[in-house]
Amino acid sequence: MNSDRVLRQMASRNPLSTPMQHSLSRRKFMQGLAAGAAAASLPMAARAQSRPLSLLTWDAYADPRLLALWKEQTGGDIRYEIHISDPSSVNRLRAGETSVWDFINVNNPWARNEMWPAGLIRELPRDRFEPLYAQMKPKFAAPYPWAMSADGNHLLGVVQRYETFDFVVNSDVISPDLAKDEGWDLFNNPDFSGRYGILAYEDWNVMDICMGAGVHPFKVKTDEEVARFEETAKRWIQNAKLITTDFVQLNLAILNGEIDMYFTGGTYTTAAARLEGVSNLYAITPNSGPADGKGGINWIEINSAVANPDPLDEAIDFLEFITTPDAAEIVARGNGNFQPVAQMANPDLMSRFSTEELAAIQWDEFDERIANAVEFDIVPDYDRLYDIYAAAMRARG
Repeated sequence: MNSDRVLRQMASRNPLSTPMQHSLSRRKFMQGLAAGAAAASLPMAARAQSRPLSLLTWDAYADPRLLALWKEQTGGDIRYEIHISDPSSVNRLRAGETSVWDFINVNNPWARNEMWPAGLIRELPRDRFEPLYAQMKPKFAAPYPWAMSADGNHLLGVVQRYETFDFVVNSDVISPDLAKDEGWDLFNNPDFSGRYGILAYEDWNVMDICMGAGVHPFKVKTDEEVARFEETAKRWIQNAKLITTDFVQLNLAILNGEIDMYFTGGTYTTAAARLEGVSNLYAITPNSGPADGKGGINWIEINSAVANPDPLDEAIDFLEFITTPDAAEIVARGNGNFQPVAQMANPDLMSRFSTEELAAIQWDEFDERIANAVEFDIVPDYDRLYDIYAAAMRARG
C-alpha cells in the first residue's frame, strides 16, 4: 500500500460535504440502518412540523444519512449550519439567534456555565432523559455534572461524542509508551526542534502550550505562569517545522519523514488514515501533567434544545432520536470522522463496529486515555493568552 497516495486521496475529499465510506463496514452498516429504521419505536409522533428543525452544530449531526433517517422515521425536515467555534455560536444565541435555532451541539462547559444561566437553552424532562444516561458509559451516570445546571436541579442536554485530543506521533520513530511517559516535554526537547508540526486550532493550541509550560489550562494564571506560557509559546511556534490548519497535511508530513509528531491531534485526526492502514499515526494522551496531575484533555459534546421563542416539540424528540443505536451509529461515523459515542456501552451499538474500526480509534486504550485527561473547560485569561499566542504566530511570519 502506498501510504502517501492513500492520504492524498483522502485530502482531496472535503469531509464536510463528501462523507467517506469504508467498504469494510458499509454493507453491514446499510443493512443495519434499513432494519433499524423499520423496527425503531420512539415515543414521538410522526407529525407535520410547522417549520424545519434547525441545527447549529458540528458536522456529525449534518451527515445526510442522519437527516434521511429522521425524515424516514418522523416525516420531518431539517436545516443546519455547521459552526466553526463553540464561543462564536454561543455569542450568536446571545445576540438573538435563539429565534433561528432549535438544537445546538457544543463542548461540555458551555451549557452549564454560559447558555443555561443566560436563558439560551431549554430544560429537558428528567423522567424521559435520565434513563438514557443509564445506557451510556459509566462515566456519564446521571446526574452527570456537565449535563446539569450548577445547582443540580435542571437537565440541560444529552451527551454523545467524546474523546481526548492531545498530540500524534510517528510510532515508527517515537515509541508510544515513551511518548505517554514524556508527555508534552517531547516538544520541549531540543532534539525535536524542527521535527514537529502544529495543527493551528487556536484554542486547543493555547491549552496545549499551557500543558507544555507546566500550567493548568483551566485555572486562573499567576503572572509567573503567564510568563512561562509566553516563553513556551514563542519557542514552540518558532521551532515548528510546519504550521497548518489541515491535519491531512500534517499526517502526510509524518508519512514523508518531514516531521515526527504534531499537536494538536488525536484519533479525530488519525482514525480515517489508520482505517486505511496507516497505522504508524498514533494518538497520544500523556500519562500525567499539570492539570490536576493529568496530561491530556477530554472533550465531551453536550447536545441541547435552544430556547426558541417558537419552540418545536421535535427539538426534544431529536435529542432522544440521536441516542438510538441507528442514529448513534451514524453520529459515530459522522461525515467520515469516526469518533466514540457514549452509547457504545450498548452492546447492540458496539457490535456494529468492526475490529479494524476499533483499532483505528485505538479503542483498547480508550479508557486509559480518558482516565489520564482532564475534562475540557473554559480557559480563564484566554484573551490574554491568545494575544500572546497570536503575537508569536505573527513573529514567525
